[in-house]
Amino acid sequence: MYSYGGRTRAPADQPLPTRIGGFGGVSGLADYIRREDITHVIDATHPFAAEMSRNAVAACKDTGTPLIALERAPWTKAPGDNWIETADVNAAVAALPEAAANVFLAIGRQHVAPFAAKPQHAYTLRFVDPPEAPLPFAADVIVSRGPFTLEGELAMLRARAITWIVARNSGGDGARAKIDAARRLGLPVIMISRPQLPERLRVESVAEIMQWLGHRTCLGA
Repeated sequence: MYSYGGRTRAPADQPLPTRIGGFGGVSGLADYIRREDITHVIDATHPFAAEMSRNAVAACKDTGTPLIALERAPWTKAPGDNWIETADVNAAVAALPEAAANVFLAIGRQHVAPFAAKPQHAYTLRFVDPPEAPLPFAADVIVSRGPFTLEGELAMLRARAITWIVARNSGGDGARAKIDAARRLGLPVIMISRPQLPERLRVESVAEIMQWLGHRTCLGA
């Protein structure tokens, strides 16, 4: 069973039975695991979906269900990168300059509100879906779904005369092009670090997940 959180209006189709929506916290997820006789849980959420990951750890502990996390490796600085690393979104807001700048916020629509504290900037946002409610500040909104290419990101940043980028350290290849483009253009990147999560078994590839599933199935776990 493939579970979507429900934040995207038209999620990508999956070749598996699919459900959409939350579970109702730890207790709701634990009830679902018991009701559906779930024997294994794979946490393949976004690296910043901290609440879901924490709930999964707690619910699997409560139900005695084996859990593994598929978590792509974070990006690491390369020669030429100009990163300002921050612990969270509020720290990223504080790291922006006071002088007006053209800022590309690549952080998802759930996290833009704190940037209203610095309305002097011209913000460009990129969402998978058009915003359903008014934004807390004036912004140029791009509606587009990745993966994105280096050439496309360079063209977008140049066309909007972007001078600062704010990004979450999501890792992976689908969203990396903006980081490579920033290096090419010499732009500073405010990089938000990943949230702290409970200790859990984690791997970085689907092949490792399948190996784990096969091993546990053979053991009858």
